[in-house]
Amino acid sequence: MTKSVLKSLLACNGGSVAIETAFIVPILATMVLGGLEVSNIVSRQAELQTAAAEAAAVALARAPNEASERQMLESIIVSSTGLAADKVSMVLRYRCDTELTLETNASSCSSAAVVSEFIIIRMKDTYTPAWTHFGIGGPVDFNVSRRVQIS
Repeated sequence: MTKSVLKSLLACNGGSVAIETAFIVPILATMVLGGLEVSNIVSRQAELQTAAAEAAAVALARAPNEASERQMLESIIVSSTGLAADKVSMVLRYRCDTELTLETNASSCSSAAVVSEFIIIRMKDTYTPAWTHFGIGGPVDFNVSRRVQIS
């Protein structure tokens, strides 16, 4: 009698769909949520790169030599990216002749040197994916920088 009960239990496959679903659904849900988080990270990086490219194009079109012009360009970046004002910066730097290093002051170059003026646009942001709430990984830091020669 026990052999016949065992044979009937082994032949029964009525609950196999429920068991397979119980194994597959958590895996698929994890993959979907992970994919969404990765797409958010990639999207934010692309958004910051686009904002940097647009700021570089504006700086090339009209060189922001005055501090007020740089401040206006910073505020445009802040409003287009949604970043806090302290996460966007623009600084002027100078290259003396063909030196590799950039100087903070044009006066540090010799009087005979050819001085090139650069504006450096920097944006910083942090994204915290949902998986960090489960102890996996940590926040993703974005640091986008563009150097544009304006003279």
